[in-house]
This record gives sequence, C-alpha cells and structure tokens, in this order.
Amino acid sequence: MRIKTWKAILGAAMMAAVLTACGGSGVTGESSGRAESGAKETAAEKEVSAYGDKNGVKIQLWTFADVHAAFYGKMVEDWNQSHPDKTISFTATTYPYDEMHNKYIMSLQAGTGAPDLVDVEVSKYPNFVAGLDKWLYPLNEAAAPYMADMVLSRMQTYQGSDGNYYGAPFHVGATVMYYNLAELEKHGITQADIDAVVTWDDYGALGEKYKNAVTEEGTYWTTVDTGGVDWLWLAMAEYGEDYTGGFEDPANVEIQSVRNMLNMQVDWLEKGIAGISPGPHLDQETGYQALLDHKIMSFPKAMWYMSRFTNYMPEEKGNWYIAKCPVFEEGQPASVGIGGTGTVVSASSPNKELAAEFICWAKMSKEGELAIWNDLGFDVCNTAMWTDPSFADDESNQYNTYFRNKPYHVLTEIAGSIGKISVVAISPVINEQMNNITLNDIFEDKVPVDEALAAAQTEIDLEQ
Repeated sequence: MRIKTWKAILGAAMMAAVLTACGGSGVTGESSGRAESGAKETAAEKEVSAYGDKNGVKIQLWTFADVHAAFYGKMVEDWNQSHPDKTISFTATTYPYDEMHNKYIMSLQAGTGAPDLVDVEVSKYPNFVAGLDKWLYPLNEAAAPYMADMVLSRMQTYQGSDGNYYGAPFHVGATVMYYNLAELEKHGITQADIDAVVTWDDYGALGEKYKNAVTEEGTYWTTVDTGGVDWLWLAMAEYGEDYTGGFEDPANVEIQSVRNMLNMQVDWLEKGIAGISPGPHLDQETGYQALLDHKIMSFPKAMWYMSRFTNYMPEEKGNWYIAKCPVFEEGQPASVGIGGTGTVVSASSPNKELAAEFICWAKMSKEGELAIWNDLGFDVCNTAMWTDPSFADDESNQYNTYFRNKPYHVLTEIAGSIGKISVVAISPVINEQMNNITLNDIFEDKVPVDEALAAAQTEIDLEQ
C-alpha cells in the first residue's frame, strides 16, 4: 500500500503552485474553493502584490488564492504591452477565503470601500448578485467580442435575474468520466469497451463485467458520495431539470432525475458494483489514496479534477483515460459545468469600464485562455481553442501527456451538451440538507429514496 501523508500531498501542491480547483463546497460539487492550492483558509495577514505600469490607471482586485493574483499579474503585464494607450497599475490583495467574501459583502452594503475587481467563488455568488441592481457592473459589452466562442452555459452561471452577465469565469468545469484504463485492461476491459458506453445501463453492465473479473475485496467499479452532489447535478443536466428552481420557481429535490440517479446508485451498491466513497467524496486525501491503491476504477468529476492527478497522484501518469459521461437516454446532454470562480466588477468602481474590459480579455481571449490552461490547468471556456492543435495537442502541457488521451478531444466531443444547474439563494440550504443528511440516509442508513427526498423537501420548504 502506497501511503502519502497529507503534509506531503499539500506540500507537493504548494510547490507546484497550481490552482487545483474552483469547485464550490457542495453547492457546486464536492470540493471547496478554499481547497485550492494557494487559497487562504484561515485568518492571516493579507498579501498585497503590485503589477503593471505605476503611471497607469489604478485597478484594485481582491482574491482568495495566491495563484489567482499571480495569474492576473501576468495578464496585466501582457495587457500593458498590447494596450499602451490604456496601461494599468494593478494591485492584487489576497485574503483568507471567508474573510474576503465577508469583507466584500460588507463594503457593498456600506456603499464604500469596494475594490474594482473581486474573485467570487460560485457558491458565494448568490450573495452578491442579489444586489446586482446597485452592486455589480454588467460585463455584457466587455464580453461581447468573445461571446460567439464562449460556452454559453458557463456564462449563464454568472447571470443575474435580469439576464445580464456579472462574472467572468475561469473554466467550464465540464464533468467527464475518469477511468483507470491500465488497471481495467488487466481484467479484460479495453478502451473500445469504454468508448462503447452510451447509457448508464451500458455503464452498469461494464461494471458487472469488471466485478465478475476481479477477485480482490474492497475494489469497486465506482463509488457513491455521501457528501457531494456531483452525480445529482449530472443527472439533472441530462434531463434538463434543476432542483434549485432558478430565479423564478421554488426548489424541488423530488424531481425525476434525482430519483433516477439515487435509485440507480442504490442498485449498484446492492449488486456490489459500487462502494461508498472513502470519506464523503473523492476530492480529499482518502479519495486520492483509494485511487492510488486502485480501489476505484471509474467516477465522474469536473475537468478541474485533472490537477488532482498531477498534484497528488503523479505516479498514475499514463494509467487514466477520460471519456464523456453516460446518459439515461441516448441523445441527452452528457455533461454539466461544476464549480467556478467568477470575477465581478464593482459598480462603484471609478474605472469600471476599463476593469471590465481587462478582466474579460484576461479570462476570455486567446491570450488569457492559453495562460489559464498552461498555468492553472483549467478547461477553458473559449471553444475556439479546443480545436486548435497548437493549444489542444501541445505536449509541453502536463495534462496533455498525463492521461491516455487529450482532454480537449473529449471536450470537443461534448461541445454543445454541457448543462448548467443554477446557483441561487436557496442553493446553500439544499447543499446542507443533501450532503449532511439525505445522502447519508439513503446510502448509509438505507432509507428508501422517495422517503428520504420527501423529508429533505420538507426541510427545504421551511427555508423558502
């Protein structure tokens, strides 16, 4: 058994200085934005970094991750070279995660003290877009030059109820399936078998083939999570449903897509195809160790999970294969965007037009997307990059050589079928209920799915 201490894992991630996630805790997946490498967790002195032309227009940004600040600093230098007529003097301040979000909401409420730009983690986004009429500056005009190539569902994640876009995204967060192909090949399962999977029935049948071929106890085709809703988000996207209700409708977790996924997972547990994830989900030390020990053969996760492999499981290089997710019915969307950090512009900024133009260029242009992919390891939102061989097939990029196949080949395959689940005011309530109670009731305590969802809905209704 290959044991890695958490100190060693964290140290490797910090040494790599790579942003490893933009997931929102439960609301947008399993891993918190605070788990990003370089993100500040606890109260500590803020870090201030200055970039650009000291004589340029002054732009201030708040963030919760050191690597975000470094990325923006690099982009400011590039911006100033290509825009000599409107150079920027840029200051990035990195605060602990909760402190930054709390400080920003208080400055907006007070009407003073807000910076020009702020990184808002997607699970916190509803707190800020609620005041969109006076707090945030719409990015529609600044984003317009890039919109034809941007993944619309990801842009819509940061829409307000008025339809305007208020956040510039780092990534798509497209959900894909990860398969330990090297291990599966030992049991007679080939890449062709995986590529032939279209539906969840196909996926389950392949899981039974694996179960019948393996003799080792405690090894599973997949696992189910007791503290993460990624599987449910995927199911909802496939059916075009949304248990949050969006901006208009009440939340409802008793929808068919959620029932179907949970009942299917219960069936997998009963058949021994699946086990319960070590810890509440796979995005933590116990999950990485289970993958290192080849205890789990496949699972769905956003593309930002690629950096988990490179940071925490470098010895698995060449073993894993990425494929599109199965669907319940052929023809359904096969992915959903999970997680994210949207950079917003304060409406009170005296330089809001320039701030918006810069942040959209930094996070949507070809220049920005190249830096996001190479430096941060995120699946970029500008689809024009996906089919550019110099970008998508570049083997100087670690993700293009770590996996058996090229990540953007998979993204191209699912382009146009990446769904969105809303992140709204009720989202944290749903998240807390599902992750802390409902999933445990179903998978650990064997409460029938319909009964558990009815109980969850009763609790959620108290908060609506």
